[in-house]
Parts: sequence; C-alpha cells; structure tokens
Amino acid sequence: MKLDFTLNGKPVSVETEPTARLLDVLRDQCGVTSPKEGCGEGECGACAVLVDGKLINTCLVIAMALQGKSIVTLEGYKETPRFEALKKGFEKAGSLQCGFCTPGFVLAAEALLSVNPKPTEQEVRKAIEGNLCRCTGYSMIVDGILEAAKGGEGLW
Repeated sequence: MKLDFTLNGKPVSVETEPTARLLDVLRDQCGVTSPKEGCGEGECGACAVLVDGKLINTCLVIAMALQGKSIVTLEGYKETPRFEALKKGFEKAGSLQCGFCTPGFVLAAEALLSVNPKPTEQEVRKAIEGNLCRCTGYSMIVDGILEAAKGGEGLW
C-alpha cells in the first residue's frame, strides 16, 4: 500500500505492508535511525517521534494510520533553534550518556515545552515518565530540561 506523509518537513511516499509498524517504515524504508527498537511494547520511549506535534511510540503504531500526517524525528528536530536550547541544557546538566534513549527524551521535552514553556519539576517528570534511561538517572535529565526551558526562553 502507498503511504504518503511528511517526514522532517519533506514529503515522503513509500510502499509498505498494511500492518507494518511506523518504526520499521522509518528505519527500513526512510533511513531514519534515531527511533530505536527498545522494548517493542511502548514502555521505553526509545522509538518516540512527534506526529503532528504529539509524542508517540512508533513501535505501537501501524504506519498506514499516519497517512497525511507530519512526523518529526530527532534528525529533523536537531536542525531547529529549539534543539540547540535543549542540547545546551542537557550538556550543562550532564543529562545523557550512552545516547540510546536520547532521541526519546529530547522529543518528549519538545512535546512538553511546546505546550508548557515554563514547566515545574513535577510537570517535567510527568512528561518523561514514558522514557527509560539505564545510564544517567532521571534527576539530571529533569535538570537538563528545566535548564533548557530557562535558556531557551522565548523559543517555545
């Protein structure tokens, strides 16, 4: 079946099986590698992307359900000034280590800050609760998002 959508601001058209997961279409057919297969059950956030601004786990979504939608992955998001603010906040707080979970946390932060540019610590913790990190621990990630919100004031 033909699937048409926007990926990181560019129109995309692919032929795919009707039951293919969005994760597989993005990685195998579109060459996007930031969403990763972690748990395959929607529990870890490693496969997260933004669909029309909303954070979703691509391992749980049939690609055909996204006909005509706009999808943003870390590859596209990192070309924005908002990413630079998050990157600086995460660096300042020492938020990330191995990088496996990074795309999910960055996009979860964007999803939060785009609707709430001045979140509380509790609101940040709630926004990232669907993401797992086995290296850093969550306090530094929360601190990084709060730092980005301060440093990127006016961007969101």
